[in-house]
Amino acid sequence: MAREVVASKLRRPRLRPGLITRPRLNALMRSGTELRLMLVSAPAGFGKTTLMAEWLEHAAGHGGRIAWLSLDASDSEPEAFWGAVVAALQTVLPGIGSTAAELLQAFPYPTELALTAVLNGLTADPHELWLVLDDYHAADGYEVGRGMAFLLEHLPPQVHVVISTRADPLLPLPRWRVRGELAEIRAAELRFTPSEVSTYLNDVAGQDLAPAQIAVLEQRTEGWIAALQMAALSLQGRTDPAAFIARFAGDDSFILDYLVEEVLVCQPQPVRDFLLETAVLERFTGALCDAVTGRAGGSGMLLALERANLFLVPLDGHREWHRYHQLFADVLRARLLNERPGLVPLLHQRASHWFQDRELMDEAVRHAVSAQDFGRASHLMELAVPAIRRNRQDSVMRDWLKLLPESAIRSSPVLGVFDAYMLMSTGELDGVEPRLQEAERVMAAAPPGPASPWAGIEEFATIPATIAIYRASLAQARGDVAGTAAHARQALELAGSADHLARGAANGFLGLAAWVDGDVHAALQTFGRAVADLHAAGNLVDAFGSTALLADMWLAAGRPVTARRLLEDALARAGELGGSVARATAELHVGLGEIDCEAGELDAAARHLAAAGDFYERAPTVESSYRWFVARALLASASGDEGLALDFLNQAGPLYHRGFFPEVRPLAAMKARIWIRQGELPQAAAWARSRGLLAAGDANHLYECEYDALTLVRLLLALHRAGLARAGLARTVAGTGSTAQLHLQPAKPLDPSVETLLERLLQTAEASGRAGSTVEIRLLAALVHDAQGHQGLARESFASALAEAAESEGRVRLFLDEGTPMQALLREASHASGPGHTSRRASRLLSLAHSQGNAAHPGHGPASDTQTMATGSLGTAKPAGTETLSTRELHVLRLLGGGLSGPAIAGELFISYNTLRTHTKHIFTKLGVNDRRAAVRTARERGLL
Repeated sequence: MAREVVASKLRRPRLRPGLITRPRLNALMRSGTELRLMLVSAPAGFGKTTLMAEWLEHAAGHGGRIAWLSLDASDSEPEAFWGAVVAALQTVLPGIGSTAAELLQAFPYPTELALTAVLNGLTADPHELWLVLDDYHAADGYEVGRGMAFLLEHLPPQVHVVISTRADPLLPLPRWRVRGELAEIRAAELRFTPSEVSTYLNDVAGQDLAPAQIAVLEQRTEGWIAALQMAALSLQGRTDPAAFIARFAGDDSFILDYLVEEVLVCQPQPVRDFLLETAVLERFTGALCDAVTGRAGGSGMLLALERANLFLVPLDGHREWHRYHQLFADVLRARLLNERPGLVPLLHQRASHWFQDRELMDEAVRHAVSAQDFGRASHLMELAVPAIRRNRQDSVMRDWLKLLPESAIRSSPVLGVFDAYMLMSTGELDGVEPRLQEAERVMAAAPPGPASPWAGIEEFATIPATIAIYRASLAQARGDVAGTAAHARQALELAGSADHLARGAANGFLGLAAWVDGDVHAALQTFGRAVADLHAAGNLVDAFGSTALLADMWLAAGRPVTARRLLEDALARAGELGGSVARATAELHVGLGEIDCEAGELDAAARHLAAAGDFYERAPTVESSYRWFVARALLASASGDEGLALDFLNQAGPLYHRGFFPEVRPLAAMKARIWIRQGELPQAAAWARSRGLLAAGDANHLYECEYDALTLVRLLLALHRAGLARAGLARTVAGTGSTAQLHLQPAKPLDPSVETLLERLLQTAEASGRAGSTVEIRLLAALVHDAQGHQGLARESFASALAEAAESEGRVRLFLDEGTPMQALLREASHASGPGHTSRRASRLLSLAHSQGNAAHPGHGPASDTQTMATGSLGTAKPAGTETLSTRELHVLRLLGGGLSGPAIAGELFISYNTLRTHTKHIFTKLGVNDRRAAVRTARERGLL
């Protein structure tokens, strides 16, 4: 359920009659609004909002475009704050932030990535614009401040921000002050001058005070406008104003208490009651006031209060919505609590019912919480769960749950189960099962049928199936395939025939369990039903997102053409629905990007990943975010930039939660494959030992993950080519980490158990229909046979791999990533007699290897032109030939020689400065230099530039 921004918060306040013209302040405002930030900072009651409204009236009259936002405490969370800011900007730039509804569902909120899109939209519009944030202090905090600093640092020159606040914001004001990018108006400038005090008291407030009396009030208030306003109210009707002025003394807080007491006491009882009873509302209309007070006439009372200047602030031009001056409201609430504490919960309850009747559930829930009526608040949340689930608006419920005490969540099975899901989404797996068990105990203790407290709650009937689904997810997260399937089957038994959402989730976990277990045929059948169920449930975000996983299963089955068609069809349907399924559209683009990357279509892959980035750069913290980084890593590696590929995999790691996606392609093993290609064998060996793989010396060892096993085969091949015995390496790395000494031994035949392992993996893959795996296994078998000197077997295995790959098409990187040894087999196969399509495919792959430069993997590290390795520490030993620079590193090196600064080079390459520093470090290491000048000189000496 999206949190809407109240329209009145986006409207500039209306200027009151009798406004005192203050030319000096208007001149200050005009002089500062060309800068990055105009800060109006002063305590409450100094006329900040009025000043800005007066200046904006002038600016708007001269064609200025103003985006106004009044902030309050409900905007203190980043998602609420930036959602409101985007809404304000949309009042003048309707096209900006079109995906904001999707962004606000991310958890945690991705501030900087979201703001990048907003900034791009602002940059694209050349006209001057002022974003005005009134009462910024109400929302200020570390996370909001961090985002504001990012926004202000990157503002285009035609956009300016004006902030009104009671306290200096958490922003780098000194830095901007030194740069001359900050204009400030503070209490010293806002205070009324003596002449302005005289004008206000005698001309506006209608008093007839002597100059001496005015001087006393000006001195005692120090030009504080709110205090003067309250003094004027207290003076009304007094027969002895001089006596009142004479005892007008004390510090600000006491003056405020005294004056408000004077104002309230002087009001008729009906007005006083109205003020106190409506003070519980942040904003109100006449109808809402009637509902809360239990009396009619609210609209007329609001008009009377406005005429009497009783601190009422109109929020729109129609005089429908109002609020009290914040300072005045605070005092009213304090008086209400002091005088009628028992009335406060009732007032909040009435407000909650009013908002519920108008389906404004967020305000309804919050007033129920303020009434300490946690039972009602829980009930309202329970009613909202189906819509929240259907639309994947989980952040709304997350915010609500924070408002409830632990006991309220535990006493509601609906909320308890949802809270378990939220724990799972953040990777807090240990807390999930206790929540589910607590929900089951509460359900068991509840009376059956209509007597149940949850008899009218739609979500309650589906809880048993939902609990089984979450247990399936929990089992998957812990690698328990059998448990995943068992719980999913239980969920299917518990779900009703029309409960398509539960059935879709249950079938989904059954399909995932079959996939992890290697049974692709069963996975395709079951997961296909899951996608159909999700479509039937109207859960389109998950339906299209699950299509991306279904495509992965078709890839495992060796059917990339089918996978591509499935994704393209889904993408066309999702495109018709627009931004409501932006997340799913991004997942489909990622799937197509990976297929294109594997097929060697790198430009097409880059376009798909850029399209997906339109969503993920705004919301990278949804469950599938990690996969975007994985796909970018694959593209970077295929483009010859292994360092950048590792950076992307490192970014993917924290985003991966096993409860939602099976680990069929572990990130750690993906990094190990890169290290192997780079010749960083010690790091790859450390990975293998951490997984317990190097300790497995016999063919009967059971490998938990096929991807791990095939990565190990690549490592053993690389070690063999480097002239190292596997047993010696295992002995070397045991317990010593990256500082161990690596001892050379004479090259020995590759351990025969590797061949046996590949045979077993091939049998399993063929039996389960994983044609995608059989190509890779046969390919590695050819390399193993070649390393063993079994050339006939090598040619046979390689021909089989080529034939199977030709049938499925789209398998290019699988061959190219194996470097020099694979190219030798390709050259031989391209000239061999036999089926013409096999030799043609080998020739095509060779051509692709040369056209793309195969820069990332020219010789697979130790496998290239030599089989020697310098003796030294495990962390510094390098095989000859690994100094080759990647395509991206050569590009960076050319720019380093051009005289540009580091930030300028980063901008030229469209990368962050930190990524540039990583590239530079790799270049220095490969060239054996320590600075930029030496790198350029050495590169020229070697003919690289």
